[in-house]
Amino acid sequence: MPEEKVSMRKVKEILRLRFGLGLQQNQIARSCSIGQATVHRYLRKAAAAGLTWPLPDDLEDRRLEELLFPAAVGRPRQLTRPLPDFGEVQRQLQTHKHLTLQLIWEEYRETQPDGYGYSRFCELYDRWSRNQDVVLRQEHRVGEKMFVDWAGDTIPIHDRRINEITPASLFVAVLGASTYTFARATLSQDLGNWVDSHVAAFEYFQGVPKLVIPDNPRTGVDRACRYEPDLNRTYLDMATHYAVAVMPARPRKPRDKAKVENAVLVAERWIVAALRHHKFYSLAEANEAIAGLLEKLNHRPFRKREGSRASLFAELDQPALQPLPAEHYVLAYWKTVRASIDYHVEVERHYYSVPYQLAGQKLEARYTAATVEIFHGGKRVASHARNSIAYRYTTVAGHMPKSHQAHLDWTPSRLIHWAEGIGEATAQIVRTVLERKPYPEMGYRACLGILRLEKMYSRARLEAASQRAVQLQTFSYQSLKSILKNSLDRQLLLEPEAGHPGPEHENLRGPHYYDPPNTLVQ
Repeated sequence: MPEEKVSMRKVKEILRLRFGLGLQQNQIARSCSIGQATVHRYLRKAAAAGLTWPLPDDLEDRRLEELLFPAAVGRPRQLTRPLPDFGEVQRQLQTHKHLTLQLIWEEYRETQPDGYGYSRFCELYDRWSRNQDVVLRQEHRVGEKMFVDWAGDTIPIHDRRINEITPASLFVAVLGASTYTFARATLSQDLGNWVDSHVAAFEYFQGVPKLVIPDNPRTGVDRACRYEPDLNRTYLDMATHYAVAVMPARPRKPRDKAKVENAVLVAERWIVAALRHHKFYSLAEANEAIAGLLEKLNHRPFRKREGSRASLFAELDQPALQPLPAEHYVLAYWKTVRASIDYHVEVERHYYSVPYQLAGQKLEARYTAATVEIFHGGKRVASHARNSIAYRYTTVAGHMPKSHQAHLDWTPSRLIHWAEGIGEATAQIVRTVLERKPYPEMGYRACLGILRLEKMYSRARLEAASQRAVQLQTFSYQSLKSILKNSLDRQLLLEPEAGHPGPEHENLRGPHYYDPPNTLVQ
């Protein structure tokens, strides 16, 4: 079987979870959605390469890969291996609370050097234990796990203005050892509310656990899978900020998330049901009422044991939680983008520049309410202040080539020559679009859109639409597209107004501005 190879981003996450948080290999494997043998192999390669955490800021993904894979050396594979006594393995796990399968495997390999690897050992034991129909009790260590999920029941929020009701979802988080519970209402179950609710839970607990166990929600997990659930980049970004690991529960395995399933049921009984007679006109009102009921729930005495959730929290979880980071988390979204020939990328309908050498390449954008950062190969290559004006450009002068011309063969004269092949009116539209921009590169995207309309309609129709656009003095891609979409190009042209020489604009450079020098014509 070929070795599993993961992205350098996941390699960095493996190193962070191991050396930054001290997680075990099986926990890292579940958090990163990869096999445990793969985690072990990459940690071994990192040790051989002398890598430490945190990695140097200037270490790019390509260099990291070179350090990890200098050369591949094959090893003969054992065809037969001795089997361990899984009955004795299970007895020891049930008898000794702090014993782990990792330690048992290491003792097994000491006596059987040619025995199974750790991943195969665990797989064989899991297969054997399922046939025994035995369920081991889950033990929750103090300050280790926070289970999170959405409740099934909702809370109605009334709108006085339009007399409509919006069902508010209830987010529930519970700590494993003390069952100390947090809940809040949100207007939707989108990614922003999912991440903000985690942040609110950390602040409510006044600390951070080592692990967060979600139930494979679509908002936090891009691809739900029993063995390889891929975490959303925004969700992973939040986990990195708070130095926690996210380890999604396995689908259709209620024992993995029994703690939060019970907490959701309790929250629905003591919060949602208790508010059934209340009428809320805002989310803030609902969350204020939830906070009061949550306080009562956490201080309610247990029936079959001494104390309450609050007293157990103060005794067990609270002292073991990690402190909150000094800086407050800022919600950030990630998006895969591609730099156009004008060396700009689109983020939320606004265009931001990157170094012109990256034109045509796939990049990653990280954007918050205030900033937009662009990454290439794990290295930040551009940073901008966020701009919410749609279809405008934010350009850094240092990203432009010195000649203010696009890379390779893309030049204003080439675009104009292409348009002239369609017709004079189309060429005039393209020429005017370029002339009205502070730099011609800013008009490349619109010009390409205009020229591609020929494929959607036809050369004759595009030229006819351009003639009408010239008469109407509407020199834009959207205008041409609207004319063609509504078949206005098939109507008779308007009579030209006398004394109107053409478009006037302070940035117009004249019809011969983009003509190439005679020395360059071949």
